Amino acid sequence: MSRLTLTMKHFLSLFLLSIALVVVLGSCQPQTSTIGRSNLVIASKGFTEQDILQELLAQHIEHQTNLTVDRRRLVGFVSHKALLSGDIDAYVEYTGTAYTGIFKQPAIADPQEVYQRLQSLYAKQAIAVMPSLGFENTFAMVIRSQDAQKYQIKTLTQAAQYTPQWRAGFGYEFLEREDGFQGLAKTYNLQFSQQPQIMDLGLIYRALVQNQVDFIAGNSTDGQISRLGLVILRDDRFYFPPYEAVPLIRQATLQKYPKLQAAIAQLRGLISADEMRQMNYLVEGELQDVKVVVKNFLQSKHLL
Repeated sequence: MSRLTLTMKHFLSLFLLSIALVVVLGSCQPQTSTIGRSNLVIASKGFTEQDILQELLAQHIEHQTNLTVDRRRLVGFVSHKALLSGDIDAYVEYTGTAYTGIFKQPAIADPQEVYQRLQSLYAKQAIAVMPSLGFENTFAMVIRSQDAQKYQIKTLTQAAQYTPQWRAGFGYEFLEREDGFQGLAKTYNLQFSQQPQIMDLGLIYRALVQNQVDFIAGNSTDGQISRLGLVILRDDRFYFPPYEAVPLIRQATLQKYPKLQAAIAQLRGLISADEMRQMNYLVEGELQDVKVVVKNFLQSKHLL
């Protein structure tokens, strides 16, 4: 057999082996087919309560409609941008946050008026505002219970006479927001012994309990408030707008999946502030899994 014949046979063998490898490796690559992908994407704004509400929407929709839901964790106003762009289909927003923070409207105290105006504003962006889940998560001005008892304080108006002796600690967002500290300080004439400290929200309650600060801005549904025996000062001059928790969903998604509207409507008024606070505590304080906490809650409401 000639050397040329051997070379040709060797080349042919290598060629066939290369083809076989391409076929095998190609079969191992991720499939690009849409089969098996989730029907819709629901986002969280990146903190515990939002993770719970995301999971609640997702579990309820999957149970009631047999649609599949992808969970995505975003941060703050990124969720709004993702909703407009179509990167996500839904998330839970707070009415006052959307009205003043997203649409830059002056604060209004009437919850129903805020809700109706939001419906009109979002409709222009092809977004549906669904009914409230039943609770609001407003900013909460929090002090230690011993200070509330010592000075007989229940309201922000009453607290204002003592704040010159106190140190305040706030998250960056509260210091910068339109509906945040600057307006609150003017409304109640709040003055402190020093400039408010910018603090990580994960550490702010610990700082209060450990006497590093005396006055903080938390959230009314934070599980740590009741767990640590802290006191929320009543906003007696109604500075803060309502912050009702409402699901937002793209109109295009509702049209694509007609069962969604009725499914989400079943969640109307489902959660009280105490129930939301308890779920937050179970996840943050007891370190329970979000999926388990939500499943147990929905079962208690006979929705699973």
